[in-house]
Amino acid sequence: MNRSKNTKRFNFRATTNDSSHQAGANTVSISIKDYDTSNTKGYSTPVGTVQPGQSVVMTVKEARAFQNFLNKCFAPAND
Repeated sequence: MNRSKNTKRFNFRATTNDSSHQAGANTVSISIKDYDTSNTKGYSTPVGTVQPGQSVVMTVKEARAFQNFLNKCFAPAND
């Protein structure tokens, strides 16, 4: 399986290989896109200390832990 989602600032990609048991065969990556300073409507600043072109690659297990963390941090409030 190879899935991707692109936003204005990021490229997200999940790659899994069900038949492979090799370490690193199932990964999730987040890449920072180049930004455009010539357009007032476009994205014009880097993301924190991460520069365009850099990527974070993690295993699916690590990505699930990250997802769980984000879900807890951004869970809807029960008012």
